[in-house]
Amino acid sequence: MTDTRDQGLTLNPKYDDHGLITAVVTDAATGEVLMVAHMNGQALALTVETGLAHFWSRSRQALWKKGETSGHMLEVRDIRIDCDQDAVWVKAIPAGPTCHTGARSCFFRRVGRDGLTPVAEPVADAVDLSIDAAG
Repeated sequence: MTDTRDQGLTLNPKYDDHGLITAVVTDAATGEVLMVAHMNGQALALTVETGLAHFWSRSRQALWKKGETSGHMLEVRDIRIDCDQDAVWVKAIPAGPTCHTGARSCFFRRVGRDGLTPVAEPVADAVDLSIDAAG
């Protein structure tokens, strides 16, 4: 491949027709998936500048800082972009529940043959909280 977007070191996000890229947020300590949202250029820039996660609300058509009303902000520890620069992975430390429902993660239900079942909250002492120095 010779596409600089795919292999180069220049940030050049490939936004969709609505000016958005997908953002997957995981807990920096545990690796648990916390949420999936969307970012426009301004949200990505503010996230990089402030160290706090910002997103674009498709329903409200507005920029928002996660936790601006609840106080449950996401302190960013690392941001990675995928190979074709159309999605970002945000590793963050949550300051409380991430989901608007009050759940730790937005992924609190499991899909099965009988429909949805709740997923138990992770047990803190059963999780390896060490972070690999290699990232």
